[in-house]
Amino acid sequence: MKLHRFYVNDMELTHDFWMQDKPLFHQWVNVLRFQEDREVVLFNSEREERLYKIIEIGNDAAHLELVTEMHRKLPENDVYLCFSLLKKDKNDWVLQKGTELGVSHFIPIIADRCERTDLSQTRMERWQKIVIEASEQCGRTDIPRIREPLSLEKVIEELQGKADLFVAEQGSPKISNIKYQISQPMAVLVGPEGGWTDKEKQLFVDKNVAHLSLSEFTLRAETACIAATTLLQ
Repeated sequence: MKLHRFYVNDMELTHDFWMQDKPLFHQWVNVLRFQEDREVVLFNSEREERLYKIIEIGNDAAHLELVTEMHRKLPENDVYLCFSLLKKDKNDWVLQKGTELGVSHFIPIIADRCERTDLSQTRMERWQKIVIEASEQCGRTDIPRIREPLSLEKVIEELQGKADLFVAEQGSPKISNIKYQISQPMAVLVGPEGGWTDKEKQLFVDKNVAHLSLSEFTLRAETACIAATTLLQ
C-alpha cells in the first residue's frame, strides 16, 4: 500500500496525539477514505519526519500513534533558482520541477522582457501550495522558500557574496565539475522568453557575474530553469 506524505508546517510530532487540522482531516476521511490502522508519514517545518498509524478516527480528529522515525531526505546543495517571470502556468511548472530537483530558494525576477510583473497574494499562495505538494510527493523533508518578485539588480545585490552566482546564457563557456569546485550556496539567473536585453547583459559584465552554458541549442525559459538546476546539483 502506498504511503502518503503530508506536510504539517509547525505541528509538533509527539509520540501520540490527536490530529485536529480540519482541512487535513477532511482530506484523509472524505477524499482518501483513510480508515483506522492506516499508516501515514508526517513532516514539519522542523524537518522532522515520522511514520504514524491511525489508531482512532473521531468526528473531527484522528488519533495517531508513532511507528518509527523516517530517514530525512534533504537537497545536497543549497541552490537558488532566480527565474524571470513567465507566461501563464509555466511558472507553476518551474516551481514543481525545481522542487523535485532540490531547489532550496525560488526568486522570481522582474526582467526587462517579462510580460507580467505583478503577482497577487492568491498567486503567491498557489505557488506555496505547489511546492508543498511537490515536496510531499517527491520525498523531500523540507519546503523550498519562495520570495516576492525582485528586480534583476536587487537579486544580484542580495546574492553576490552570499552565493556563487551564475547567469545562464546561450554561447557562454561551459563550466565543469561545479559540484566539486563550490562549497557555498549556488545561484543561477535564468532569463525570460525573449532573452536578456543588452542593458541586462552589460549589468552582468559590470557586476562580474560568471556565465554558465546550458546547451548549444536555444532552450525555452522553463527548460533552461530545469537544465540549470540539474547542472548545479
